[in-house]
Amino acid sequence: MNLAEFHQQISNAGRPVVVDFWAAWCVPCRVTKPILEKLAHRYSDRVLFLPVDADQSREVLEHFRVIGIPTVMTFRNGDVVGRVTGARNESGYRALFEALANGERVEIRISTFDRMLRLGAGLLFAAVGFFTNSWLLVGAGGLIVFLGFYDHCPVWKAISGILHTR
Repeated sequence: MNLAEFHQQISNAGRPVVVDFWAAWCVPCRVTKPILEKLAHRYSDRVLFLPVDADQSREVLEHFRVIGIPTVMTFRNGDVVGRVTGARNESGYRALFEALANGERVEIRISTFDRMLRLGAGLLFAAVGFFTNSWLLVGAGGLIVFLGFYDHCPVWKAISGILHTR
């Protein structure tokens, strides 16, 4: 699919659109595909589901700066209103479909388990790095801790908003 075809499908949908960028060789894509198809069927009267093969749609991927798959993007009135890269569980995708279908703000949050795992692992890395005098491990730990709360960081939201609109 080229960019013109993609924009035509999005603009002619007449309802919000969930786009799944996937590839046949991508293992996480094969895990999320049945979940997304199930939700697409459940919300078919209110949301259009559009799977896009990443290998056949390079121009679309480049336009939206999709660098990892699976990536799920949500569109309302032709505008991107949500984006998540990486596999999620059914409840995470269901929340995305539900918010989009109800006209609510689409927010994609990491699960509490994932958040705690990232915070714990990051603190562990930082502590080991501090006690072994390895500043590389301290830095890696700090980055992992940041990944545990980045979705609450206003500076990150501003920066990522700028990057996604270019």
